[in-house]
Amino acid sequence: MQLGLFSLMTLRDHPDGAVGVMRDTKKMVQTAEELDFDIAWFAEHHFANYSSSPSPLMMCSYAAGWTKKIKLGPGVIVLPLYNPLRVAQEIAVADTQTEGRLVVGMGTGYQQYEFDRYGTAIEDKVDVFLEYWDVIEKALVDGEVEYQGRFFSVPKTSFAVSTQQKPLPPIFVTTSHPKLLDRFRKWNATPFIAASTLGSPVLYKMGDGLNKAWESIGENPLKKPLAVMQYVNITDSRSEALAVGERARYVGRMAHHLRQAALPVDDKGYIRDEPYDGEYTLDQYADNMVVGDPHMVAEKMITDIKRLNPTNYTCNFSFGCMPIEKAHNSIMRFKKEVVPLIEKELGPLSDIAVENKPVKKAS
Repeated sequence: MQLGLFSLMTLRDHPDGAVGVMRDTKKMVQTAEELDFDIAWFAEHHFANYSSSPSPLMMCSYAAGWTKKIKLGPGVIVLPLYNPLRVAQEIAVADTQTEGRLVVGMGTGYQQYEFDRYGTAIEDKVDVFLEYWDVIEKALVDGEVEYQGRFFSVPKTSFAVSTQQKPLPPIFVTTSHPKLLDRFRKWNATPFIAASTLGSPVLYKMGDGLNKAWESIGENPLKKPLAVMQYVNITDSRSEALAVGERARYVGRMAHHLRQAALPVDDKGYIRDEPYDGEYTLDQYADNMVVGDPHMVAEKMITDIKRLNPTNYTCNFSFGCMPIEKAHNSIMRFKKEVVPLIEKELGPLSDIAVENKPVKKAS
């Protein structure tokens, strides 16, 4: 099982604004590399302070200059919002800049607000994704593409730059849609599921849905790779855990509002901290996320691992514009205090779950 670090890069109350969030992200990624995390992921969201990372491939290229061994991945490219010819080229360049350390995460997206502003119909997102991937795959694997589709057409085009990893970097997809799972079987792509601030109960439902989708196309879920993401924080008191829960609630409220066509924004353009019907209490946030003292965090992760058998477990320590001191303390204590407890119960992390071997063949 690999360990990942996820950076959402939310703007809220950082005293140095976006510059400070970028600086803190750099510190967390470099720390993750020092602690032997396997992958650093960068989010993609647009227009709002939910995330200050509208281009995760740009973040990967940026991080390539100040990291040496950790893999870098967009988490994830919201493919229907792009021109696939540009995506193909940028994937090739990013893999070159990282000297073969790129992993490619892609998804269909879910935020109505973003789709409306890019002029893409959200109800078409799966079919758009599949067409765009056809173009990208041909461009990167074959070095040439000619395509006539419903959503995209391009005359015969050659590509001079290709990826360092042949035929493609490892692929992750945030989906449980059978059509997408079937399309990516040839690449042994890893489904990436995340309930974000809603935590384990919702993550397990997502896992069950993914398993049913695998079964619907004749696959055994137990033999398939899986990546999961959880919000993680080390706390030493209930009051501290509830303070962490408040930051998660802020993120959860923003995510809820971004699913709508209009946003409640303040005079800075930030999404207002407005409640919505059915939202978690602070106690529920603290209890459902991977939050608590080292023993509690280890117990929650062990339960996740036994339930889901992931090949990649990604942690978001810096949610809700978490102060860097708190986030950095959590990742340090996680590696020093939590990981040994997990390995005492389950054995070395590297031995957990199935082995993921990407299929090495062209289209």
